[in-house]
Amino acid sequence: MKSTRSVVITVTILVATLILVPVYIINNIHNANIHRSSNTNLPPTNSSSLQPTSSPDTVPEQEDEIQKMVDSMQVNEKLGQMIIGGYDNINEILPIIIENKLGGVILFKKNISSVSQTKKDIISLKERNLQNKIPIFISVDQEGGGVSRLPTVMGGFESALSIGHRDDPTYAFNTGVKIAKAIKNLGFNLDFAPVLDIFSNRKNTVIADRAFGTTPDRVSKIGIPVLKGLRSETIIPTAKHFPGHGDTEIDSHVGLPVVNKSLDQLNNFEFKPFIEAINNNIEMIMIAHIKLSKVDDMPSSLSYKVVTDILRKQLGFNGVIITDDMTMSAITQNYTISGATMKAVNAGCDIVLVAQGAKNSVVVLNTLKSAYQKGQLTEQRINESVYRILSLKIKYGLKDQT
Repeated sequence: MKSTRSVVITVTILVATLILVPVYIINNIHNANIHRSSNTNLPPTNSSSLQPTSSPDTVPEQEDEIQKMVDSMQVNEKLGQMIIGGYDNINEILPIIIENKLGGVILFKKNISSVSQTKKDIISLKERNLQNKIPIFISVDQEGGGVSRLPTVMGGFESALSIGHRDDPTYAFNTGVKIAKAIKNLGFNLDFAPVLDIFSNRKNTVIADRAFGTTPDRVSKIGIPVLKGLRSETIIPTAKHFPGHGDTEIDSHVGLPVVNKSLDQLNNFEFKPFIEAINNNIEMIMIAHIKLSKVDDMPSSLSYKVVTDILRKQLGFNGVIITDDMTMSAITQNYTISGATMKAVNAGCDIVLVAQGAKNSVVVLNTLKSAYQKGQLTEQRINESVYRILSLKIKYGLKDQT
């Protein structure tokens, strides 16, 4: 009996260590980031909330700790971090979070009926993820105007174009703060905003008033303060939709848009707000399903030339790259989800967004797992993305405890 009791105690200690050590590391690194943070690049605000570091870079000690976390994870855990999934019914996604170590979830209007229900569901999502080592992204598309997911009782949110017309960076910053406080109150930690597309084509119905303006200067002048406002309340901002969805006529939800511009033209127009965001340390960029006909034959989200050669190497972005939703028609009309997933990851994307159909998250995970087992996806490539994802979660001090 004594021998059996000793074994039980030993196993219990080992299990506790495996769970607590990553949490301890995350908290320590987040605290270090807090002490190193600076607000000098933000417009005035009354917010007293914790400010994350303004730089995506980490000091050597943090890099060592993050690398240790990556090295301690099983391949299935790493692959799960590379997926953000959506659902119709919360009971569909809860078992997937546990079994597939899902890195994040996205909620839409259909998932948000009231303040109390949303808070309850997000608590359930986070509590279910407590069984995993790494905190979970709880994301939403909360832009304002026509793309507002929150219950009406939480008030109205202006469209980006309306904010842009004010031509007031401080007002824009405070708008970002307002959005951040609202979604933070519900339990979100990641917002797929701001939109940095330029509304340059009047036939474009998918962007329209979702853009802050019709010129690169106006979009940069107003969009950057909005992302800083989100960041000031420890909500992760996302610049979208690179390489720029403003000069398109087809909605990527229903087909594949094509932009017929040279790389020089893109550099001098569409890219400018994203370059400004990168200069202001944007942590996440979403890649659109847009074909740049003079750059590549594939959608940008699946293109190595766009993701790695342009965004990573030419523009110098070192943060997290996430695809737009892989269940959109721009993809599904031309590729299988599995095929598109592999192209996106091989192109250099870190996270695959599968916003519709909980089972599609499993399809993506199994695709990546199979590719790894066949030697078509190396662990080194996986580690590159997971390192960026963990760095971001640590920077913002994500936690599942409520």
